[in-house]
Amino acid sequence: MSLPFSKIRTFILGLAVLILVGGIGYRIGQQHPPKNSSQNSQLINTTPTTDDVDFSLFWDVWSRIKTYSIDAANIDTQKMVYGAIAGAVSSLDDPFTTFFTPKENTQFKEDLGGSFQGIGAQLELMEGKVIIQTPLKGSPAEKAGLLPLDWIVKVDGKETTGWSLQQAVDTIRGKKGTTVTLTVLHDKAAATTDVAIVRDEIVIPSVESWIKAPQDIKEISGIFPKPAFLSSSQKIGYLSLSRFGDRTETEWLTAVDLFVKQPGIAGLVFDLRNNPGGYLDGAVFIASEFLKKGVVVTQQNSDGSKDIMSVNRSGKLIEIPMIVLVNKGSASAAEIVAGALKDYKRATIVGQTSFGKGSVQTPQELTGGASVHITTGKWLLPNGEWINKKGITPDVEVKLDTAASVATQDAQLAKAIELLLR
Repeated sequence: MSLPFSKIRTFILGLAVLILVGGIGYRIGQQHPPKNSSQNSQLINTTPTTDDVDFSLFWDVWSRIKTYSIDAANIDTQKMVYGAIAGAVSSLDDPFTTFFTPKENTQFKEDLGGSFQGIGAQLELMEGKVIIQTPLKGSPAEKAGLLPLDWIVKVDGKETTGWSLQQAVDTIRGKKGTTVTLTVLHDKAAATTDVAIVRDEIVIPSVESWIKAPQDIKEISGIFPKPAFLSSSQKIGYLSLSRFGDRTETEWLTAVDLFVKQPGIAGLVFDLRNNPGGYLDGAVFIASEFLKKGVVVTQQNSDGSKDIMSVNRSGKLIEIPMIVLVNKGSASAAEIVAGALKDYKRATIVGQTSFGKGSVQTPQELTGGASVHITTGKWLLPNGEWINKKGITPDVEVKLDTAASVATQDAQLAKAIELLLR
């Protein structure tokens, strides 16, 4: 079956960096077909005749499990099928070719859509405990009084001891309008508290922006000794992009208009840290905001074809001095933008070497709502470099001391502002 590379909307995601209750959890290296597209779906009921494969061993094992398992009556055969497929895919030793069950496929699409149904809290595992890392602003979790470091002891009366992070996410999230009761132990509290939370639609903006004088930037207010530039009265613009998703372009244009309407900004900090990627055409759209012309990225496909994607619109931030922030969580589409701006010497790159993912995946929607995302090519920077497993090396390296990387001590942001105000 031929792959219509030029007709399928491409997306490429990088390393997973967070899991939010309700479904957010970035997958690795994907590509997305147009809505209502069935051109890449195909149901195959027989063993491919071109492969010299003997499936008798597979069915022998299947039969023995069904016959001899002590819990044979409760075996979920659909789960066995999905497990077999996932095992076959994982045997390729390609971490970016991935099989999604229907549930995972739905969750993945919600991720890029920027919205999901749940309580809106970021979770983490800490010493085996399910902990609230942070409730999202304006979310049901925040309104219900959940706080960072809250320990979720029970969910609807079920003990969370021994749970995985994904199990906690799957159990707590749910349909809008339904209620989940969390038994939480607030940090330093003596007794637990039951908190009933009504789930809602959670929208996660992909763009954050502000214009501030250095002394008003709280993210650097805790740095000691105090940087000399804090006394400057010049304004700094800031744009942060967390992903290249369905809502990104609309959100981006709204944010850019803010900068256009406020002249006299000394420079722009473009923050791509912990951005795992997203739609490839979104990367071209964002890069075109800052570049007058030129190739943004070249995609080399497994069928031998090549797609050259160039600046495709008139950007409004062509001349503004800028610094781009990257780190190990910056991947794929984020690396395309950062790499293009670096190649054309349009921006100085500050931070740490990025993730290094240079491959492209094409989706195949499967029967029953599942999907398989197969690596079908690679992408190259304007200078022809393939950054796979290498990443984008910053012009100015600034490492964050994890012991001191609190909300007010962002040394990478401070360095970016210092360079802009020189």
